[in-house]
Amino acid sequence: MSNDTLPAAAPVQPAKHVKERSASLWSDAWYDLRRNPVFLIGSGMVLLFVIIAAFPGLFDTVGVESRTCNLANARKGITSEHWFGTDNLGCDVYSRVMHGARVSIIVGFVSALVTGVVGGALGLLAGYYGRWVDIILSRVAEIFFAIPSILGALLILAVIGRNNAGIATVVLALSILAWPMILRIMRAAVITAKHQDYVMAARALGAGPGRIMLRHILPNAVAPVIVVSTINLGAFIAAEAALSFLGVGIQSPQISWGLMIADSRTRFLEAPLPLLFPALFLSLTILSVVMLGDAVRDALDPKLR
Repeated sequence: MSNDTLPAAAPVQPAKHVKERSASLWSDAWYDLRRNPVFLIGSGMVLLFVIIAAFPGLFDTVGVESRTCNLANARKGITSEHWFGTDNLGCDVYSRVMHGARVSIIVGFVSALVTGVVGGALGLLAGYYGRWVDIILSRVAEIFFAIPSILGALLILAVIGRNNAGIATVVLALSILAWPMILRIMRAAVITAKHQDYVMAARALGAGPGRIMLRHILPNAVAPVIVVSTINLGAFIAAEAALSFLGVGIQSPQISWGLMIADSRTRFLEAPLPLLFPALFLSLTILSVVMLGDAVRDALDPKLR
């Protein structure tokens, strides 16, 4: 009997090029964020407020300078010259709202950046080295944790003095009480990451502590810090407005939304516009940051996938 001949194998076709997404956390997060309407709306609003803060003159189209006030025009309603009306001193509210965005946005972003960098660096050291380094940094952080944020900021600004209150002073008062939260978050993430196989392999190959922390642990432990810092951004903007409203934050002749609200509260029933518009912009800014923070948290948290 003759053996059955096997059918000839079909020629192997070259595989078509298929673009695949990287399996890293950051690429997956960016892929999800680009398709998240909450992120797109929130980031678009945040970008708009940042542009207003950076270039307020581009939006000051009514031709009235923010610091040019005329008592004869005090507490006027909406007109073609004053889109948001005027305040108690006859200053154009629209112009002041546009220029007031700069202080509020700068205080929020710089405070979030300072707390993220300081708390993240200390948390990285505490989590990696442990022992006495962890004990000292954790005990110092617990001391600051015992102080309520707003009350502590009030105390710091009261000691420094109202006349010295500026952007740098407010940032210092807010940051000095907020970094312990970032430290704890970074510390927990570093403790988890330093026991992973890739860290042990890098240590076995002779990598030093600095290289291990910066090249191997930090990229894999910084995600929760980014999430919390984004959410804290809105809290810092609100805190600056609260401190300015209480009279210990930003002082005239500087302009901030909180200071505008404080100056307009005494004549609110007679002229509500000078209070409503800065409060509206403040609320929209905080809302956009919260939306952005929630979207980033959902994208970077593996448990929510």
